[in-house]
Amino acid sequence: MTGVRVVNEIVIDRPPDVVFAYIADVANNPLWQRGMREAHFTSGPPLRVGSTYAQVATFVGRRIESRFAIVEYEPGRLVKGSTTVSPFPITFTRIVDPEGGGSRVTAIVEGRPDGLFALASPLVRRMVKASVARDYDNLKRLLEG
Repeated sequence: MTGVRVVNEIVIDRPPDVVFAYIADVANNPLWQRGMREAHFTSGPPLRVGSTYAQVATFVGRRIESRFAIVEYEPGRLVKGSTTVSPFPITFTRIVDPEGGGSRVTAIVEGRPDGLFALASPLVRRMVKASVARDYDNLKRLLEG
């Protein structure tokens, strides 16, 4: 089974603390991630290693329900989560660093598709890459708008 790894960087003309607060709150995901239908924390605040959340997304017309756990967290800078239950196991990392007067956001998405997704791994990688780039362009427009 071939893995998928996508890295995307974008500069957003907003302070790092504002950008990080927005992308670390999974309830905002449906507002800037095109395929995201719903997302909510299943553990209480504050956000920390061990926090959990559930989400429903669509990908290539398929409904994907997943549960995640936060596996790494640096307040104001980095949040990393990994699926605990999902038909498409992934790990995401979102890093926010100062860039001029704004923020450089680095997104890393890694996964090991199962089933039919595994058979079409090169296509899935291209689709994930395009989806991640589009989502972070949406984030930029939303936060700068």
